[in-house]
Amino acid sequence: MMVSIGYLILFGMLGNSLFKLFRLPGLIGMLVVGIAIGPQGFNLLSDALLMVSGDIRKIALIIILLRAGLGLNRQAIQRIGKVAVTMSIIPVLAEGLVILGLAIVLLEFTFIQAGMLGFVVAAVSPAVIVPSMLRFIREKIGMKRNVPVLVLASASIDDVIAITMFSMFLSAALTQTSLAYFDVLMLPAAIILGILLGIIVGLFLAGIFKKFRIRDSKKVLILISVGIMMVSFTELIEDYIFIASLLGVMTLGLVIVERRSAVAARLAIKFDKVWVLAELFLFVLVGAVVDIEIALSVGLTGLVMIFIGLLARAAGVYIATLRTDYVWREKVFLCVAFVPKATVQAAIGSLPLMLGIAGGEIILAISVLAILVTAPLGAILIQFGEHTLLDKEEVLAE
Repeated sequence: MMVSIGYLILFGMLGNSLFKLFRLPGLIGMLVVGIAIGPQGFNLLSDALLMVSGDIRKIALIIILLRAGLGLNRQAIQRIGKVAVTMSIIPVLAEGLVILGLAIVLLEFTFIQAGMLGFVVAAVSPAVIVPSMLRFIREKIGMKRNVPVLVLASASIDDVIAITMFSMFLSAALTQTSLAYFDVLMLPAAIILGILLGIIVGLFLAGIFKKFRIRDSKKVLILISVGIMMVSFTELIEDYIFIASLLGVMTLGLVIVERRSAVAARLAIKFDKVWVLAELFLFVLVGAVVDIEIALSVGLTGLVMIFIGLLARAAGVYIATLRTDYVWREKVFLCVAFVPKATVQAAIGSLPLMLGIAGGEIILAISVLAILVTAPLGAILIQFGEHTLLDKEEVLAE
């Protein structure tokens, strides 16, 4: 496995650098490298590494969400107000429900099968979105009306909604029952419990950091370890109660900012350095699990469904930003910022097939196709939007 890790790091860095050389997002290079050295290419990655790739990708996601939390503050979130709530809910429901309807018409899926497909595809990729938004915040790009903060705050809840809806439909498929009102109530409960978990753990760690003298490097390790344990704990009890642990992880970082702002600023710099390695593992391993043949098996139908879903999401963004002071360029950027899909689809797209649910192979194929199409497209559009849709200005005075 050590040789495989060496290949992953070396070729991943090379792909990242080459694509940046041509002014393209480096993550596309890492995805391409993953496909090239994975089972679909030269097969340079060991089976042992691929077996644990899911856990490694999850740890990388925890790292970037912790960094996202450390890059936010309560005042910035308060400035975007209730538009953050509408942006978190309306676009993902619009995309998921439209794809659900298309699956029933075009694929002759049942309502439950179509629901699983709709919401696994609707989930956005924080791993693609978050690093760019953090850089925008740092460089004051689009911060006149806190556009990057809105994207950061909305993306995490967007994913919670998509994953919870997918889980509800998956549970209904496994038990061969219809959706119950109790299942629907899981959604707000999961969000509230995730935020509460993050606040409780964050307050505890802030107290520890205040009382004991601990090196910043060790604080980073503590935060990563605690984030992993939070996610692992919630997975252990998910048969009894669902908690939005990834949202809790980001909330944990936000609490550290509120309680220990100076420490949070230093830790954010440390996390930027950790992310250099984490993103290599994340995007190369996402590329490695992509099966191009499966993606191509759904052909034009899959592409049509994905792009109509993105148009529905754009319509949801328009509705969510009605009666706000965002100008049209910023609204267009908000549409393109939520295009990328990768981590969630790679993590749960294969679950219906693994569990023997009818139509699982098509759900997996369209999930893989969504990664191949939207991850590079979204990354390019975000980079394009940075220069053409957003202004580089100072934050408005409070």
